[in-house]
Amino acid sequence: MDILKKIHREIVPLSPEDSFLVEDRTKEFFDYPMHFHPEMELNFLLNGKNVRRMVGDSIENIDDIELVLLGSNLHHVWEKHECTNKKVREVTIQFHDDLFDDVFLNRSVMRPIKEMFERSSHGILFSRETSLALKDRILNVSKMGGMDNFMELFSILFDLAISRKQRLLSTLSVQPMNFEHNHKIKVLYDFVQKNYSKKITLTEAAELVNMSNVSFNRFIKRRTGKTFVDYLNEVRIGYASKFLVEKEMGISEIAFICGFNSIANFNRVFKKNKKRTPTEYRNEFSGIKRAL
Repeated sequence: MDILKKIHREIVPLSPEDSFLVEDRTKEFFDYPMHFHPEMELNFLLNGKNVRRMVGDSIENIDDIELVLLGSNLHHVWEKHECTNKKVREVTIQFHDDLFDDVFLNRSVMRPIKEMFERSSHGILFSRETSLALKDRILNVSKMGGMDNFMELFSILFDLAISRKQRLLSTLSVQPMNFEHNHKIKVLYDFVQKNYSKKITLTEAAELVNMSNVSFNRFIKRRTGKTFVDYLNEVRIGYASKFLVEKEMGISEIAFICGFNSIANFNRVFKKNKKRTPTEYRNEFSGIKRAL
């Protein structure tokens, strides 16, 4: 299948300070490619009968309602396929894989969640009964804020962990990645997250991790599948997408605060990444996208 020929490494606009990213929208098209990201993801679809779900080596048409938990770096995509409904409701909740540290997860009360997170490396499909039982809570979660939002999401995860009739999707699981330069990855990630709004040169980034430009280029390409410029632009476009939806700001202002010194360049890079202009993206987005 064409969709399997290129697997995209998504840069999720979830800062180290955020707990969850909640995206709630009604959509007709599913045009994002097969992708993965280190963040965990809970994906809920309503009115999506015959949308095709691909998780790891699992390929299935879905029912009119479904709820799936995806582990870190597990390849996945949902595509339109044979679905005829033009108003599919999708709520996506993403969170850092280390949101709950090992000390907390090792508490006896957390055992169900810990074990669920371990199984999520295969992708977990929850039962129709569980999806229906949690439907209203999930549809309402994007309207909540602050601690209420955090506590509700935590409660949802616990209820999922103890739910019955869970099914693993992929026969293969994603093994934890132990990168040779893991510390350098973290240093670079933290630096880009903090400074994406500023000018960042290749030399500056390479010096940050004590590498030559040539070695750094090979390093970042091997780690992300992208050049450093492409990686940096994807982070910036991720934040720009978030601001387009959440903030009443002009597109030129968003381009500037996201590190682009030219509106023409911003428009070009945005369209390359999102397959639509910033204006089209803002106009087409009929839901809510919030980081909490």
